[in-house]
Amino acid sequence: MKVYTKTGDEGQTSLLSRQRVYKDHIRVHAYGTVDEANAAMGLAKSLTDKEWVFDIIHGIQEELISLNADLATEDLPDGNKYRITPSHVEKLENIIDSLEQRRIPQRHFVTPGGTQVSAALDLARTIVRRAERCVVSLKRTQAVSQPAALYLNRLSDLLFVLARCVEQEELITKVTKRVMQVLQGREQFVGGKNDMTMLSKAKKLIEAAEKKALEIGVPMVIAVVDGGGNLVAHHRMDGALLASISIALDKAYTAVALKMSTDQAAALALPGQQLYGLNTTVGGRMVVFGGGIPIYENGVLIGGIGVSGGSVDEDMTVAKAGLAAL
Repeated sequence: MKVYTKTGDEGQTSLLSRQRVYKDHIRVHAYGTVDEANAAMGLAKSLTDKEWVFDIIHGIQEELISLNADLATEDLPDGNKYRITPSHVEKLENIIDSLEQRRIPQRHFVTPGGTQVSAALDLARTIVRRAERCVVSLKRTQAVSQPAALYLNRLSDLLFVLARCVEQEELITKVTKRVMQVLQGREQFVGGKNDMTMLSKAKKLIEAAEKKALEIGVPMVIAVVDGGGNLVAHHRMDGALLASISIALDKAYTAVALKMSTDQAAALALPGQQLYGLNTTVGGRMVVFGGGIPIYENGVLIGGIGVSGGSVDEDMTVAKAGLAAL
């Protein structure tokens, strides 16, 4: 049988119960709108990678075919029964109750488009609402089974809750993935992903800085902190001054806290300058002489290096050598 039959060329179509009606008949509007909702649900089904979402949608799509058969029947033959029954409505209610238990309550209106799947489900929901309005209009003049109207009402609620569960599950997946990346020391930067952990970077910095300190013959203490000023690695060469242990760490902290090198801070902390008295703040932790440098990667502040043990120029030379290793 060919796809085109030419029987509708005059603007009429046949109902399942054989009556001929015009294609803009309210009954045709009703089951045509349900068909439209079914297609939107198919879009959602094709986009999801979650088996439980796929199964819910697919099961409902099969029932919508039966619903359309009921809506396309004007006069139910004697002895025949409608395909959609109260048990189908109850089944939708049970699915809604199950989804509601896993959904995080929301106290605000939802703007569709949180994910591709939820957007398609919200589209299907609005089409189902339109189908329900068509059925309400149809019931004013013709026979429609009560379960059919109830089914559409419950289905719109189900699609709303399902869309929210899909959004929330994807959000949880994203947050969990991000937390795991941070815990593993994997940072996402503008311009690409860097797989080196902060500890790996610190070790590389310290190795290069120590090499330079050996070259100039000055034992140093080298400290590396992360973007929050927290210690990542602390290295004291044999013979380095004990005082340099805390000074190196404070230099690294200052570089991160001010987002500038400590020699720049020194110039601004002179009498009459903007940061005069800075060294007396934060319990005296701010260091205003050279040897501390912030560490940037792809324009993002990721930490700081602090060096102490020699003259200011020697400390700065060693810190810069360490930084050059990245």
